[in-house]
Amino acid sequence: MREIDITPKCNNFIEAQDKRVRLKFYQLIEIMSELKVVSAIFVKKLQNTPFYELRIKSGKAYRIIIFTIDHLNFNECTKIVCLYGFQKKSTKDYKKAIKQSESILNEYLSKEQQT
Repeated sequence: MREIDITPKCNNFIEAQDKRVRLKFYQLIEIMSELKVVSAIFVKKLQNTPFYELRIKSGKAYRIIIFTIDHLNFNECTKIVCLYGFQKKSTKDYKKAIKQSESILNEYLSKEQQT
């Protein structure tokens, strides 16, 4: 249903996680590719940004993947690009992660235009 693309930086983050967290990420990414509606427990729009977050809780820590979509509405999108992953320690982490995601998205889009 949806095409999912994972940038190398995001993939490195996922692969650096322990096996259980890695499996959760891949299961949720598969769910996002197959189901039109995904629970708000896992997927949430980041306010005042073009990005969404995929959130996994492991123990007391949250692992976040920031991604973007090709439509204004998540339920209607046909492509998801997973940009950047980080472990949330405080809400301040989001500012840095959003800047990083913007940079990765610009690189991704320039590569897409070249092909």
